[in-house]
Amino acid sequence: MAHFFRADTRHSLTALPDPDLVVPSEDPLDAVAMYQITQATSATFTDLYLRLTFLFFIESGSKRVITPTQDVIGEEGDLLIFPAGSMVTMENRPVLDREYRAIGVAFPEPIVSQVFAPKTAVTEPGHVEILRASRHAPLELLSLLRATLDDPTLPGVIREHRLLEPLVWLRAHGSHLSPSTEEAPLARVRRLIETDLSHPWRAEEVAGALAMSEATMRRWLRRSDQSFAKILMNTRLEHGLNLLQTTDQPISAIALDCGFKTPSHFAEAFRRRFAIAPKQIRTVIDA
Repeated sequence: MAHFFRADTRHSLTALPDPDLVVPSEDPLDAVAMYQITQATSATFTDLYLRLTFLFFIESGSKRVITPTQDVIGEEGDLLIFPAGSMVTMENRPVLDREYRAIGVAFPEPIVSQVFAPKTAVTEPGHVEILRASRHAPLELLSLLRATLDDPTLPGVIREHRLLEPLVWLRAHGSHLSPSTEEAPLARVRRLIETDLSHPWRAEEVAGALAMSEATMRRWLRRSDQSFAKILMNTRLEHGLNLLQTTDQPISAIALDCGFKTPSHFAEAFRRRFAIAPKQIRTVIDA
C-alpha cells in the first residue's frame, strides 16, 4: 500500500519532529519517499494496509479505491490522498496499450503532524480524499516535491521546511489529514516485521520486542481483527507487490527478500492473496 520510484531512483529524507533541528535518520521506514509505480495488467488488491500517509499521482490509467464507506475512481492527472492506517481495496487499471502508471509519495507522521493537528481533523479514520486534475492541477504539487527531493544541494533544514509546503498546499485545498496520536497495534507489529521481512518471525519474539506477553499481544491484535499469522503473511505479500510494481528485481529475488523459501511458494501465496500471478503485474499475458 504499500507502493513506488524504481529502487535505484528512490528519494528519502529524514523525518523531524522539529523543523529547526536536523537529525540523521536511523530508520529508513521513517523517510519521506517517492516511487514510480507501474502495472501491466488490471488487478484488484483487497485489504491493503497503508501504514504511512500516501499521495498517489495518477499518470496513466485509473485507480478505483473501495473502503467501507467509499467507492472512488481516480483518473489520469488526479491525486488520491490516503491517511496513515488506511485499509483499502484498490484496483489499478491500465488503458489501451499503456501501463497503469502513478507516482506514490509517503509521508511519515512526524512531518504530517506539523501541518495537520489530530484534534482539528474532521474526517473519519481511513477517509480517502481525491483532488481532481481539472479543478486543482495537483501535478503542480508533484513538481514541487520532485524539485525538493531531486536537489542534493539543499541544506537539511531548508529541505525539511520545503517538504512541509506540499502538506500546507493540501490543507489549503481542503484536505483534512488526521495524524495518529498513538500507533495502532496493527501498525506496530507490521513496522517491526518490515525491519527484516526475511526473518522467520514468531509471535513470541514479536511480543517480546513490544514488551508484552504473547497472549496479551494476541488479544491486543484482535482490536484490528487480525491474527499474527495473517499480519505476517500480508506484510510479506504486500511488500512483494510493491517490489513488483516499483523495481526490476527478479521475482526469485523478491521471493527471498519477502521471506519465502522458494519462488514457487511466493507465487502460490501471492496468487491466493491477490488472484493474479506475480509475473502478470509486469507483463500482459494473453489468454
